[in-house]
Amino acid sequence: MSAQSDGRYLYRHMTPALNQALADTPVVCLLGPRQCGKSTLARQSQPGRAYVTLDDRNYLELARQDPEGFLEGLPNPVTIDEIQRVPELTLAIKRSVDRERQAGRFLLTGSANLLQLPRLADSLAGRMECLYLQPLTEAEKEGAAGDFLQRWLDGALGPELPGENEHDGPSLAQRLVAGGYPEACFRRPQRARRWQRQYLQSIIERDIHDVAEVKDGADVAQLLEYLAHQTASLLNVSATANALGHVRKTVERYLEILERLFLVRRLPAWHSNRAKRLVKSPKIHLCDSGLAAALADLRPEQWNPERKRFGHLLESFVVQQFIAMGGWTDIEPRFWHYRDKDQVEVDLVIEVGSKLWGVEVKAAASVNAGDGRGLQRIAQIAGRRFQGGLVLYDGDAVLPIDRERNILAAPLKKLWGD
Repeated sequence: MSAQSDGRYLYRHMTPALNQALADTPVVCLLGPRQCGKSTLARQSQPGRAYVTLDDRNYLELARQDPEGFLEGLPNPVTIDEIQRVPELTLAIKRSVDRERQAGRFLLTGSANLLQLPRLADSLAGRMECLYLQPLTEAEKEGAAGDFLQRWLDGALGPELPGENEHDGPSLAQRLVAGGYPEACFRRPQRARRWQRQYLQSIIERDIHDVAEVKDGADVAQLLEYLAHQTASLLNVSATANALGHVRKTVERYLEILERLFLVRRLPAWHSNRAKRLVKSPKIHLCDSGLAAALADLRPEQWNPERKRFGHLLESFVVQQFIAMGGWTDIEPRFWHYRDKDQVEVDLVIEVGSKLWGVEVKAAASVNAGDGRGLQRIAQIAGRRFQGGLVLYDGDAVLPIDRERNILAAPLKKLWGD
């Protein structure tokens, strides 16, 4: 269980995967954005484990000056929090593990992608397993099972009529604007927005220097705000560079920094050898819809007049929910998007082995047969690999769109319902 700031305890669906990794792997690294709940999960799931944080200046200086001595003075087993602050420590950890190989000996947490840090001393290949914790999903907030992805891929989803109490809980717009950071989720909207903005300011002013040498963090902040208005759009680095007055190389570097900090993700384009007319540019997504809404100044009451902007935010939100669900399953899905030069697209393509599924996201409360056009196109290209498609919409019933290709329309609330 993980404790939140208001005293509530929310189960994190990553818990079993974390415990399994600690049971057979010497070093386990729990990675994810700062304030997403990594430290709380580590401490709650492993209550008897010693804990030190490199946010503590005393530990930080000792680890930097004498990595070997720092490790020798730690209890066994131990959690070392915010490992990205001293990535050079990984070489000392490797030597220690090679002398004494014991499952679960080191649990590391990091607020930056450790494997992408330029100062990483050793990848700990063969000794370390990395798990990626996302901000809270809607299923975790609701105390739901969080197994929608698994059930859908297993073929357990079929047509059904609306159930009772379908409109209980926050509205869809409220969920998008709240996002998944625990500190923001359970505050009043005005207080949450203030926290989100100060969180981003803190990341730019402090954490960015742990992952790269940047003279002026304001330029990275400017790029992030620009991308908040472009979320769920095809990424055009040259156009972005022109808009911000930078050269392409600088924008690429800043993008890498934002990815290392788990603030944005590039969703690659799915391609098939039989498809000659594909658009191969990635899509850019802000990882948390709440931060994107704060940067783009979107509020729940703007749902109707700003429906197009909310539509892009909703797509990023759904992509995030699926990627989080994929992280705690054993199926190891890969995620893509699809778009061709006819502007036919699929918002999310999910690949497991040789099998393929597609997801389209609609902000509307109704659907029609034309909403499955992109899914039908990718089904035609993928052939027998295609297993089914979903059109997620803001309605209440699960409806068939194309029975032959197993394409359904389903309520967005299925993502967090039981």
